[in-house]
Amino acid sequence: MYRYVIRRTGLMFVMLVILSIVTFLLFNAVPTDPAALTCGKSCSPAIIEANRIKLGLDQPLYMQYIEWIRGIFFGRTYGSGSQTFECSKPCLGYSFRNGTEVTELITNALPVTFFLAIGAFTLWMTAGIASGIYAAKKRGQWQDRAIMGVTLVGYSLPVFFVGLLLLIFVVVRWNLLPYPDYVSPTKDIVGFLQTMILPWIALAILYAAYYTRLTRTQMLETLGEDFIRTARAKGLPERVVVRKHAFRAGLTPIVTSAGLDLAGLLGGAVITEYIFSLPGLGRVAIGAVTEYDLPTITAVTLVAAVFVIIANLVVDLLYMAIDPRVRL
Repeated sequence: MYRYVIRRTGLMFVMLVILSIVTFLLFNAVPTDPAALTCGKSCSPAIIEANRIKLGLDQPLYMQYIEWIRGIFFGRTYGSGSQTFECSKPCLGYSFRNGTEVTELITNALPVTFFLAIGAFTLWMTAGIASGIYAAKKRGQWQDRAIMGVTLVGYSLPVFFVGLLLLIFVVVRWNLLPYPDYVSPTKDIVGFLQTMILPWIALAILYAAYYTRLTRTQMLETLGEDFIRTARAKGLPERVVVRKHAFRAGLTPIVTSAGLDLAGLLGGAVITEYIFSLPGLGRVAIGAVTEYDLPTITAVTLVAAVFVIIANLVVDLLYMAIDPRVRL
């Protein structure tokens, strides 16, 4: 078991190194001049050259990468002489468009995206798995057909459509909730819940429909196995057969999908954050793209990809608890 953990962890670090190289080259080896993107249309050649030196863009590309990685772990100093300024670790770059460190932008936006992802994840996993198990137990009956019909509708509706419907009816017409205005849960828990409940529901509807169908498929596959018939022949209660034997045997693909979906949301739920005016990573990414803010685009892409790689590691480690054969 320990060898497996060490091997998977080592592979994760290798992937992180490759990821950092690819991400850096993808946005810094572009045919345009990155220094020219640090100021507006009225930017003079002298200002562009000064910004190039200040950001270290006058150095070879490999040296820029080394300085970028060094800044993440040890911080970084931009400029020279009296025109220097410090970027404390972890330094993911400096955004001239916003006049601040990229790390600060991500630090301010990450909690919003985290709460959005965790809340929606909890809703869709609870509803999806429970509905999938119930539909599998009622296979062929009206309950099964009703649940599958509802999930088909939910899976067909895009997030932006559901989000707009919730805003129009719940907020505008029925006045059940105030218009979303994000506030930290440490300052106002009621205001936080009022802001986040609609985004949670909008995301959960789509994902819950998918996990209902996935859970039902896995349950139907395992409920027909020989070890399930053996468990029933031993006189075990049906709830024990379903929970301890059938559900656990079909849990592997559910865990895989759940880990990757959660990691993807942690990288920024762009559409949902934009509709509900949530200042998360998704809105930071959209703003960086529209403003051609390369340091911010690079950092957000790196953070989102790191979440996916870490999620893969966590899922692989969970396999050992679900299926002991993985340890071999």
